[in-house]
Amino acid sequence: MSLDEAARQLELAAHDTQVSFDCIGLGDIERAHTHAITARAAADAAEAALRIALTEIKTPEEAERAGEEAMRRLQQEMSHPTRP
Repeated sequence: MSLDEAARQLELAAHDTQVSFDCIGLGDIERAHTHAITARAAADAAEAALRIALTEIKTPEEAERAGEEAMRRLQQEMSHPTRP
């Protein structure tokens, strides 16, 4: 589902944003730049997934249920990560 992917991508964007911020504080500008780029890519991917969700979800009630389910699955994945 696109909301699941949007949530995942936003988590990745938030992480890369924080790493970029921390790298600036450490003076590692090249690494900060790299993480800023990956944060932007993840945010762009989240926006694309949300755009798809907007075409699939028709009512506020559907949006609420889909959002709650996406967050539940994301939290479950985070608490029980799978290993490759």
